[in-house]
Amino acid sequence: MRRPRGARLTDRPSRLAAVWCDGDMDPGERRLLATMPLHAITALHGEAGLRERLAIEIAGFGDADRQRIGRALELAARLHAADRRQREPYVNHLLRVTIRIISHYRVRDADVACAALLHDAVEDHAAGIAPGGGQREALAAIAAQFGDRVAELVAAVTNPEYEPGRDSRQQYREHVAASLETSPWARVIKISDFTDNGAGLIHTTGPRLEKLAAKYAPLVPVLRELIARPDTPLADDVKANICDQLDRAAQRFAAILPAPEPDATAS
Repeated sequence: MRRPRGARLTDRPSRLAAVWCDGDMDPGERRLLATMPLHAITALHGEAGLRERLAIEIAGFGDADRQRIGRALELAARLHAADRRQREPYVNHLLRVTIRIISHYRVRDADVACAALLHDAVEDHAAGIAPGGGQREALAAIAAQFGDRVAELVAAVTNPEYEPGRDSRQQYREHVAASLETSPWARVIKISDFTDNGAGLIHTTGPRLEKLAAKYAPLVPVLRELIARPDTPLADDVKANICDQLDRAAQRFAAILPAPEPDATAS
């Protein structure tokens, strides 16, 4: 999915209020939305509901941080406007990844929220961020607009161009392990992304299902070990819940993938 479509980084929304929701939701629906599972929000309310939930989650942030998160969402939505994830707009995935970090992982960090919203932007739409440039130029543009730390976090979760002639899945796993080794906050973004992708497999059918399971399954033990580390900046109960989710994901992947052939040399 490398289509150089979308807005340039210098584009601005005419009204940041429009970034969040259309204002049609009554107070009772809004209270329910604040506690609803994210995939239930997706099914019932779609993108508008997820935007509203993000607005609820960041209501306690400072004005400047809310504005910056709003700009990151607007940029991500424009860059990924033509992209689809199964049967939904791609921005839904970005919203769920970000909301999960704030709500489920209890992270109140605007830099992390901005990076979560933009975590696929450089990999998929570098030319839309820095016309005529590549990943390096796109990251520099993000740093100029959102700060160095946001750009560093996005870089840590951005897959590089793969070397030809080598297995791309192996290179993906190597990159994830190496980049997350030295960036504890990037682990937080990656595990929310992985959770959303793993959960999304239940909505995938056809030959792509087995391909994705084969891509993600080997990462489960890697991510589990990284999340459990003392320097991963999450509370112990959050880490325990994530590890439980990873264990369930491993079971799901095992059910999808074909059973290994019996060892003919065993006796």
